Amino acid sequence: MLALGIVGSPRAGSNSEFYVSTALETLQAQGIETRMILLRGKTIRPCEADYKCRGAPDHRCQIEGDDFLEIYEQMVAADAIVVGSPVHFSAPHPTLWSLLVRAGFPDKAGFPNYGPGVFSRKVGGPITVARRAGQNFAFAQLLLWFHINDFIVPGSIYWNVGVARSIGDAAKDEEGIRIIRRFAENIAWLLEKTR
Repeated sequence: MLALGIVGSPRAGSNSEFYVSTALETLQAQGIETRMILLRGKTIRPCEADYKCRGAPDHRCQIEGDDFLEIYEQMVAADAIVVGSPVHFSAPHPTLWSLLVRAGFPDKAGFPNYGPGVFSRKVGGPITVARRAGQNFAFAQLLLWFHINDFIVPGSIYWNVGVARSIGDAAKDEEGIRIIRRFAENIAWLLEKTR
């Protein structure tokens, strides 16, 4: 089984990366293979809503010339996906959001006649990181993406939010670390039950 962590922060050594690493380390301790993708330095153009994916034989996004496809293929191959994002103006980072919209749009392009898509019954969920506020909006936006793409989303002892601002602050967020570890433990438990 493979769990993929995707970090949407543009900063090296970010707090988002810390929390996603914490989740992946917890999954590794449960015997699950993990891989992390850092979106920092990658180019993901936004969805053009041109519906070209609908007519493509593989139903994949047809935008070319960026880093989307290599990441998308890893998302499709994974059994679990965890995304982490800083909160900017109560929203996830735009690079991560562009990735997720383009990854999910082809399965919904046949609306309302779509059925289970490439992410159906994968396990996963989001982690958001903010200094103080805006968490609920960003977390909910990401959670809704997982929900509409037919993921099985486990809970934790609180919402998967970290409280951190400056690089390194996440390591001091004891409650946030406990939340993320329990979230990852629940992912491992679900993977065991569903495979």
